[in-house]
Amino acid sequence: MNRPSSRVDAGEPAAINAPAGAGLARFGRQHALQIGILAVALVIWIVFVIGAPSTFLSYDIYQAFMSTTPFFAVMALPLTLLVIAGEIDLSFPSVMAFGMTAFSFTLVYRGSLLLAFLAAEVAGGLAGLVNGVIVARWGIPSLVATIGTQFFWRGVVLVTTGGNGVSLLPTRETLFYTTMVGRVLGLIPAQMLWTIFMAVFMSLLLNRHRFGAHVYLVGDNIESARLMGVNVPQRKMLLFVIMGLAAAFAGLLVSLEVTYFWPTLGDGYLLTTIASVFLGGTSVFGGTGSTLGTFVACFIIGAINAGIVAIGLTGFWTQLIYGLIIVVSVTLQTVLSKKLT
Repeated sequence: MNRPSSRVDAGEPAAINAPAGAGLARFGRQHALQIGILAVALVIWIVFVIGAPSTFLSYDIYQAFMSTTPFFAVMALPLTLLVIAGEIDLSFPSVMAFGMTAFSFTLVYRGSLLLAFLAAEVAGGLAGLVNGVIVARWGIPSLVATIGTQFFWRGVVLVTTGGNGVSLLPTRETLFYTTMVGRVLGLIPAQMLWTIFMAVFMSLLLNRHRFGAHVYLVGDNIESARLMGVNVPQRKMLLFVIMGLAAAFAGLLVSLEVTYFWPTLGDGYLLTTIASVFLGGTSVFGGTGSTLGTFVACFIIGAINAGIVAIGLTGFWTQLIYGLIIVVSVTLQTVLSKKLT
C-alpha cells in the first residue's frame, strides 16, 4: 500500500487550519459594519437595562418598540438601497400623506378597503416614479429634486383635504385592520411582522438578485456600471418607485394604528428614518451598506427616546442624540473610507 508522504501529513493540519483562520478574518472584514452595529445595539441595551431595569426587563417596552418602530423601519429599508445607489429621497414623509389621501378618498366614495389600499399604493408608486423621472431621466440632483417634491406632495394633500383629517374607525373591526396592525396572539403587533417581511425581501433583493449587484455597482462607480451594460436610469427609477410604495404603506400603518388620517402625517419621520440608514453603516457616498445594519439601527433609534426618559433625562435630549448619531456615523464612514483607499 502506498503511504502518504510525510510532507503531506505535516502540511495537512496547516491546510485545514489556515483557511479556517483566513475565512474568519475575511468574514470579519466583509461584515464589519453589521458586527459593529450589533455591538452598538448590545452596548446601548446594557446601558438602558442598568439605568432602568424595571423598564427594560419588562415585555411591555418591547411590545411598544414593535408597535412604533415599524412606522419608519419599513421606509428605512428601501431607503438603504437608494442611498447605496448614490441617491437620497427626502420626500417620503409627504408621500406617506399623499398615499393616505388616496386611501381616504377611495374609502369614503367607494367603500372598499381593497380598492383604497390599491389606490394608496398607486399614489405612492406614482410619487416615486415622478422622483425617478426627475432624477434619473432629467439629471436633477436627488437632494434638490426630492426637497421640491416633498413640498409639492404636501401641498397636494393640504389642497385636496382642505387641511381636514378623516376618521378610520370603520376599519377597526375588519380583517384588513387586523392584518395590518392587529396583535398576533395578542402579543406581537402585525406591523412588526410586516417589517420583518420587508427586511427579508430587501435583503434578498440586495444580496441574492442581480438587481442588488447593480445597485452596489451604480453606487460604487456609475461609469463602470454603464460600461457593463447596466441600465442606470431604469435601476434608479425603480428604486424611487419602491421607496414611494414603501412610504405609502408606512402611512397606512401609522394611520390605521391611531384610526385617523391627519394631513400632517409624516412629520417627524424624516430624521429618524435617515438616522437609521446612516447609523446602520450605509455610506452617504454610496456603494456600501446593508439591510441588516439598517434593521438593527431602526430599533436602536426607536429605543433611544424611551431609554432617555426611563433613565431620568428629559425628552429634549432625543433630538440632540439623533443629530449626534448622524454626524458621528457620517464622519466615521468618511474617515474609514479614506484609510481603506
